[in-house]
Amino acid sequence: MAGLLSGLEKFGLHYLEAAGLYEEEKKEKEAEKPKAAPVAMKEEDYLYDKTHECPVCYATIKERTLKVAKAKLVRTDLDLRPVYDNFEPLKYDVIICPHCGFAALGRYFKGLMPFQIKAIRELISASYQPTNLKKATYTYEEALERYKLSLANAIVKRAKASEKAYICLKSGWLLRSMQENMEGVGPDFEAKMTDLKKQEDEFLKNALEGFITAKQTENYPMCGMDEHTVDYIIAVLAMYNGQYDISSKLISSILANTTVSHRMKEKTRDAKEELIARLKEKR
Repeated sequence: MAGLLSGLEKFGLHYLEAAGLYEEEKKEKEAEKPKAAPVAMKEEDYLYDKTHECPVCYATIKERTLKVAKAKLVRTDLDLRPVYDNFEPLKYDVIICPHCGFAALGRYFKGLMPFQIKAIRELISASYQPTNLKKATYTYEEALERYKLSLANAIVKRAKASEKAYICLKSGWLLRSMQENMEGVGPDFEAKMTDLKKQEDEFLKNALEGFITAKQTENYPMCGMDEHTVDYIIAVLAMYNGQYDISSKLISSILANTTVSHRMKEKTRDAKEELIARLKEKR
């Protein structure tokens, strides 16, 4: 049987005689077939083991650490809490020596003074119950315990107000994330959520107090933040705590400062709108 395009050789198009009539449509249909859904990443896929030397007992330890390139930032809250897609890096900010009990945020794990090492050995290590528990991931409850242990160490070693404030800030962020990811219904669920909110508010209140003290006594950068960022954090935390006069003054100061970045001013304008809304509601 002759092909549909037989005889085209007279036009010099003999190579098209065998062309399929609906070949392109078939190819397009194949292309339209849904592709297999990408495999969802597990929490441990975002982490790896990083080796550290404890500055208190000199033991070599390994801690779960975030693979920075893996996590996808979705947004930042008004108080600059970073929110990531399908993962909470805050759970892995604290490094703990399982041998002596020294714990600190990653940025403060090294560089201890002799008097601080002595204090930790006497007031933490002497009573600490060593653990070699190795886990691929941490629950929110375990992460919160780790933050509390780092705060206890900060108090014992007489850390700067900014370090203690930063621990409180991140603890508050962790508790907020915990609320957002809670599942359940019923009276127990509501009671748990209420308790978590109270804890978040308490940590953020102490973060505010610490940063105000640090602003008066310390130099910048502070916790990796410049002066404008610290002022912004204080302004938002003061607003959360109902101290609207402090919040208003700092917001006005940031917006009037010509050296503040465009991004920070945009954030500050958002904070100003929230402050205005809260003042209206108060009236």
